Amino acid sequence: MMTRTGGFQDDDFWTEFHDFLFSEQRYEQAEELLDTSPLLAFPQRSRVLDLCCGPGVFTVPLARRGHRVTGVDLSPAMLDRARKRSAEAGAEVTYVRADAREYEAPGGFDVVLNMFTSFGYFEDPADNARVLGTMRTCLVPGGTLVLDLAGKELLARRVTPPKVVRRGDDVMVQTDTVLDEWARLRSDWVLVRGERVTRATLTWFVYSAVELRRMAEEAGFGRVQVFGGFDGRPYDENAERLVLRAVREA
Repeated sequence: MMTRTGGFQDDDFWTEFHDFLFSEQRYEQAEELLDTSPLLAFPQRSRVLDLCCGPGVFTVPLARRGHRVTGVDLSPAMLDRARKRSAEAGAEVTYVRADAREYEAPGGFDVVLNMFTSFGYFEDPADNARVLGTMRTCLVPGGTLVLDLAGKELLARRVTPPKVVRRGDDVMVQTDTVLDEWARLRSDWVLVRGERVTRATLTWFVYSAVELRRMAEEAGFGRVQVFGGFDGRPYDENAERLVLRAVREA
């Protein structure tokens, strides 16, 4: 049987591909980063907005560390998983189903997080810029944005022939295609579970460090810094991620 999902705004996509997107290793990585990263060391009891929180990979451990956390996502399936994980951990989190372009909590947070390349998926570039505006609006003056994604420079050396991932008897094949002279990337996913085959396609804008810095500054952020990993390393040939940190100055 063949099925097809409709991309990041389709709940079926998150349900079908959840185990490949959010392995236990990813949850363990989040715990380690929160324990070790200077970029994720926030004052006690900080009000944190985890925008595009998914199943609570960072949301739950942040709450367990004493922060006052709100997780926002558009997917009911992801929010259900996040609520379940919060309950199992005894973590108090506020979850809100909302579009990242439209969520409103002016001055409501000390920190805004956007993790694991959750930025750039709207077809209109202006909508992606609106998300940055939402992030700024939600911060108090002096509040901090941390935005983590796979930068264009990193993707340029990692876009390879199809990648095959196995989890038990399930097999996923991911094929990446560069679009529009490196403005966007398309990932075609095929998941085989027994006789059932599920296909999905994600297309998103990819950003260099220079482009993302400019967007953040145009959105009104100041003190914009770019790092090559959560350990604070430079964004150079040894970078593992593109991590932008910026401040709402007024």
